[in-house]
Amino acid sequence: MSRKLLSLSATAALMGGTAMADVPSVAVDIAPVHSLVTRVMEGVGAPDLIVQPGASPHEYSLRPSEAAALQEADLVFWMGEGLTPWMEDAVETLAENAVVTTLLEADGSVLLDFREDALFEAHSHDHGDHDEHGHDDHDHEEHADDHEAHDHDEDHDHEDHADAEHDHGHEDLAVGEGHDHEEHGHEDHDGHGHEDHAEHEDHGHEGHDHGAHDPHAWLSPENASTWLNLIAAQLSAADPDNAGAYFANASAAREEMEALSAEINEMLDPVRGGSFIVFHDAYQYFEMSFDFPASGAISLSDASDPSPARIAEIQGRIQEEGIDCVLAEPQFNPGIVEVVLDGTEANTGVIDPLGAELEPGSNLYPQLLRNMATTLVECL
Repeated sequence: MSRKLLSLSATAALMGGTAMADVPSVAVDIAPVHSLVTRVMEGVGAPDLIVQPGASPHEYSLRPSEAAALQEADLVFWMGEGLTPWMEDAVETLAENAVVTTLLEADGSVLLDFREDALFEAHSHDHGDHDEHGHDDHDHEEHADDHEAHDHDEDHDHEDHADAEHDHGHEDLAVGEGHDHEEHGHEDHDGHGHEDHAEHEDHGHEGHDHGAHDPHAWLSPENASTWLNLIAAQLSAADPDNAGAYFANASAAREEMEALSAEINEMLDPVRGGSFIVFHDAYQYFEMSFDFPASGAISLSDASDPSPARIAEIQGRIQEEGIDCVLAEPQFNPGIVEVVLDGTEANTGVIDPLGAELEPGSNLYPQLLRNMATTLVECL
């Protein structure tokens, strides 16, 4: 919501005899995070979405309206340079006075390392790096319990969260370069900026230019629950008059997240034990949260097509293990999946980690996870 609109709303309210609080202007990078912020701001205001659905979050050219939203922002919420490397420069240039919250750096965020191989070991999530946030990477249930305890204490510690997150600031982030998403097209969607895909396959994490951690952390509802409280804390620090509404919304959203997780687990129960291959390795947070591991990925990155050797390796696993499902993504060349499926009996479906086909808003995040679960069930 722009400051001009806020000003007009405030004027209308004053004319009616009721003064409105000065709701902060908020900018958010991707649609799933925008959905969480929208839910927390419900009934108070609305954030601006920077990266439009269907566009690559890794390489994006700001529209004038999006640049204006950053320039007018009092608060910015973004995943971090691992997902949107170009946005660091845009935030420093356009939103120099905003309080910036980097969710991949937030206390309580569970981060997983990139996986290096085309084929995954079953339940291979124990290599995730949680040390910097004080989490045991083998104890997912304990992490969920920690969230519940945090929820009880949220009224006492949200100011500490706001102060701590503000300390991340601009100087803690690396500067990236902007690119024109129209020039690169959707084939570059959500890539990790690798210069040479074959070299990346041979040398593992050396190809990940923006850190060792997988940035698709929003696909964990546990992370989303953590961020809901953080979002409420940051909004409350900027807008104390509406703190009660922000934290009430966050608390209700956390309850909704628990119900959503239970719903998705119930959806997946009939097909547990089924095996599937994903197009690129973006889903391990979802896999970990719902104990539903993938068997492999056609591509570790989407910056370039997988090598013939990698396709042969995936085909071998499909044949040897009787893989049930190979998942494509809407932004990628379906011909690659057709090549992988050639000579196999595996089913196929289309899965989307960003909600490219969904309407931005508070309902996008839960619908995104439901759609992913539905795709898996139908494919398996």
